[in-house]
Amino acid sequence: MAMSVGSPDDDGEDQMNSTINTTPLVDVMLVLLIIFLITIPVVTQSVPLELPKERNVPTQTKPENIVIAVDRDGDVYWNLERVPDAETLVNRLKEEAVKDPQPEVHIRGDLEVRYESVGRVVVACQRAGILKVGFISEPPAGGVTR
Repeated sequence: MAMSVGSPDDDGEDQMNSTINTTPLVDVMLVLLIIFLITIPVVTQSVPLELPKERNVPTQTKPENIVIAVDRDGDVYWNLERVPDAETLVNRLKEEAVKDPQPEVHIRGDLEVRYESVGRVVVACQRAGILKVGFISEPPAGGVTR
């Protein structure tokens, strides 16, 4: 974008150059770009962790497995029988824990149950000495795991 100031019959000695010199602007922009490229990897560092991978393993139904269900109200069921309190659950789990091989406990929790209710079942399994505790869930709607 050039602009000529003066009359067209001047020999060019007194003409003024009114274009913007962009060389310093480009130099500054390149320096800023280099600074950003150097500092961005420093900012995005995080603690190195190996996160668990999601996998969808079909449940192997064995007769010795124990299925404990927790409904949305927090009531606990041993197969289809309601368990009245946590101590009863622990005592029944202790009876199963001494068997050889020890049965697995599969916990089915309702989608809207409070985590506290499922946590109580996990603690009961720990108190009873159950070694294998798993959670049963439904596969994703698309059926694809990542």
